[in-house]
Amino acid sequence: MYGRTIVPTGHSDDTIVAIATPPGEGGISVVRLSGPEAIPFASKGFSGKGKLAKARSHTAHFGRFHDQDGHTIDDVVVTLFREPRSYTGQDVVEISCHGGVFITRRILEAFLRLGVRLAAPGEFTKRAFLNGKIDLSQAEAVADLIHAKSGRSHKASLRQLNGELSKRITDLRSKLIEITGLLELELDFVEDGLEFADKKKIEEQMTGAVAQIGGLLATYKTGRLYREGVKVVLAGMPNVGKSSLLNALLRENRAIVTDIPGTTRDTIEEDLIIQGLMFKVVDTAGLRETVDQIEQEGVRRSHDQVRISDLLLLVLDVSRPLGAEELAMAERLVRDLKRESRPAILVLNKIDLGENLNGEISNSLARIESNEVVKVSALTGKGIKDLEEALFRTAMQSGMHFEDMSVTVTNTRHYDALRRARESLLLAIESQRNGESGEFVAVDLRAALDSLGEITGVVTTDDILNDIFSRFCVGK
Repeated sequence: MYGRTIVPTGHSDDTIVAIATPPGEGGISVVRLSGPEAIPFASKGFSGKGKLAKARSHTAHFGRFHDQDGHTIDDVVVTLFREPRSYTGQDVVEISCHGGVFITRRILEAFLRLGVRLAAPGEFTKRAFLNGKIDLSQAEAVADLIHAKSGRSHKASLRQLNGELSKRITDLRSKLIEITGLLELELDFVEDGLEFADKKKIEEQMTGAVAQIGGLLATYKTGRLYREGVKVVLAGMPNVGKSSLLNALLRENRAIVTDIPGTTRDTIEEDLIIQGLMFKVVDTAGLRETVDQIEQEGVRRSHDQVRISDLLLLVLDVSRPLGAEELAMAERLVRDLKRESRPAILVLNKIDLGENLNGEISNSLARIESNEVVKVSALTGKGIKDLEEALFRTAMQSGMHFEDMSVTVTNTRHYDALRRARESLLLAIESQRNGESGEFVAVDLRAALDSLGEITGVVTTDDILNDIFSRFCVGK
C-alpha cells in the first residue's frame, strides 16, 4: 500500500461524553457517550427495566437518570449502539432527556464526576474516521452537511458523505499503484534488462489519470459556490437604489433607505437563496468623490468589496439623465471584472418613474460589456423575479454542465491535493517521454499517490486531522 496513516496522538480508546444537541431550551436534548466503558458508565446513572449491560444493540430503554447521590435528574430514554455497529465504531450510548440547559448540564456533570472525559470538538467523528467507519473526505462532509444553508450545498455534501468522491479517488489510486508497482518491479531487474511495463500503455494510463483529475478540478468553481455561496456586490453611484434593491431581493426592510445621498456608510451583507443556491448579497456605499472622511472610508470599502466579489450588480438610476462620470465608472468596473473572468449584471432601476434613456445613453450602455441587463423597480418589485433568474443563470453559467455530475469538489483542501497530484503526474509523463529511468517516473507517481491519499486520509498527519476536526461542534 502506498501511503500511510499517522494515528493522532492523545486519547482514542478512553470514554468520552458531550451534549450532542444545541444549547438552549427545546423539546429534547441528547447526551452522547462513546468508548469501551460507555455502557457501564451509563448503567451507573440509569435505572429502568432490565440492565443496559445485557441489552442488545440498537435498542431504546425508558427509565430514570440519577446522580451519584441517588437524586433523580430526569426521565430519559437511553439508546444503545454496540461496537462495531455504531457511528464511531465503539460502544455508543445516547441519553435523550427533556430539553433544557439545567437538566442537560446536570447529566453531563454526573458523567464527568464519574470520570468520563469531555469530548473535544469533532471527536466523535474523528473516532469514526480512525476506526474505519468513514474516510477523511466523508468526515469533512459531515461538517459541511451540518453547516449547509442551501439545497445545492446540502446535495453536494450528501454526495460526498455517500463516498462518491472517495470512490473516484480510490479508483485513481488503484490504477496508479498498479503502474508504480510495475515500474518498481522492473527496477529490481534492471541489470538483467527485463521489462515488465509497456511504456506506451503506462503513458496512456497516466494521461488518462491527468484528464480525470482535471475533470474533478474543473468542478471546484461550481462546488465552491455550492459550499460558500456566491458573493454578490451591489455597486453604483449614491441614491441609485442599491439599498432599496437589497430590501426588494430580501423581501424585508433590511437596509435604511432615504433620499439623502451617502446614507449607506458601511457594507451590509445578507444571505439569499435562489433555486437552492445561496447568494451572499452585499450592499455598499455609493461610489463617488467626497470630502466626508467617514463616507470616504465607506467608498474605499465598496471598492474592496467589488474586488473580491464573485458577481457584480451594477445599479443605475434610469429615471434621470445619466452623467458621463457615472457611465465611465460603470464601463471601467465591468471591464476590470471581465479581465478576471468575473461576471456583472447591469441593473437599470427606478423604471416606475420612467426611463430617461435617449439614443446617446443607450449607445453608452451598449458599450458596457455586462453579462446581462435587467430593468427593475425596487420600489414596486417589478422585474425583481427577472433579476433573481439572471443572478442564478449568471452564477451557474460557467459550471452548469456539472449539474448532473455525481462528484463535485467543494473543499479547498481537496482542490489543493488534486492540483498537486496533477502536477506530479505531469512531471512523471514528461520523464517518461524524455526516456528517463523508471525510478524518476516512480518518484513522481508516488508523490501523486500521496497527494490523492491526503483526500481520503490514506496519507495524513496529526496536524491535518487536528485542523479538520477542530472546526466541528462539540458532540459531533
